[in-house]
Amino acid sequence: MLVIKPASIRSWSMLGSRGTFGLTLLELAQQYANIVALSADLGKSSGLDRFSTAYPDRFFNAGIAEQNMVGMAAGLAAGGYVPFVTSFANFLTMRAGEQVRHNLGYMNENVKLVGLASGLATGMFGATHHGIEDIAATRAISNITILSPADCTETAKMTEAALKHCGPVYLRLTGNMRAPIVYKDDYELEIGRAISLREGEDVCIVATGSMVFYALEAAKLLAESNIDCAVIDMHTIKPLDTIILDRQLDKRLIVTIEEHSVLGGLGSSVAEHLAAKWQKPPQLILGIPQGYPDAGDYSYLLEQCGLTANGIAHSIQSYMDSRSHVS
Repeated sequence: MLVIKPASIRSWSMLGSRGTFGLTLLELAQQYANIVALSADLGKSSGLDRFSTAYPDRFFNAGIAEQNMVGMAAGLAAGGYVPFVTSFANFLTMRAGEQVRHNLGYMNENVKLVGLASGLATGMFGATHHGIEDIAATRAISNITILSPADCTETAKMTEAALKHCGPVYLRLTGNMRAPIVYKDDYELEIGRAISLREGEDVCIVATGSMVFYALEAAKLLAESNIDCAVIDMHTIKPLDTIILDRQLDKRLIVTIEEHSVLGGLGSSVAEHLAAKWQKPPQLILGIPQGYPDAGDYSYLLEQCGLTANGIAHSIQSYMDSRSHVS
């Protein structure tokens, strides 16, 4: 079991989610001899450089061949190993989509996919590297659990949780180095059970991944306008925590925020659940609009998509104002 200390949390934040994942897997590999790691020619970029040095016989570089890599991982899983398979999110979930569907979904092999630089983290490379459809691509595939940690502390805890979970997992890593800290101390994490980070009476903000920090900051800004916001860390996108959602039906508005397309992701999943409710508040889905963002710096792209604290607060404020005019 991982021991999380304040010093670790600070150093993880400097490394970012990829570095945190690599160090965590290295620590877990010392305890679990059946852990193996696979990379699509991204050893250092995936945070696995130390793992590959410490355990060269448990590290496999498949080259830029994600389809083959997923097939290799399925074979290793069938042989009793627990493979962690890493590549940029869009290549892992889309280029290898058929293998993910057949080998992980249909065959239900115990493979852990790790989508690196999900969202807009590799923004300087442009649209070909934006990982903005990966949740949609995997959510419809049966048997796959989808995890989206809010910060590096949660990345470490979810890496361990994915290891202990029996079945295929997609671990979605967002953000870059010097990542904001959401969890300053150790805490209890359970797959499928969201975490309430802030109570509020008016609006419920359901956020995932890197957007959890910005949701909390936006809630502070909205409080200055007397809009009281609850904030939920929906770290597990599939299976969705519908129990915590059902407790929000008395709110004036439910907002979902994700560093992903507004189509097919967290917002769509929440909307699918709410659709069956007779009485429910309206839902505002915030994310990356339909289309392909430009190439640019990560912070610039987030601002362009309205996915900063100010942008989120403005969207919610504008929506609440428009509703008040209607009523």
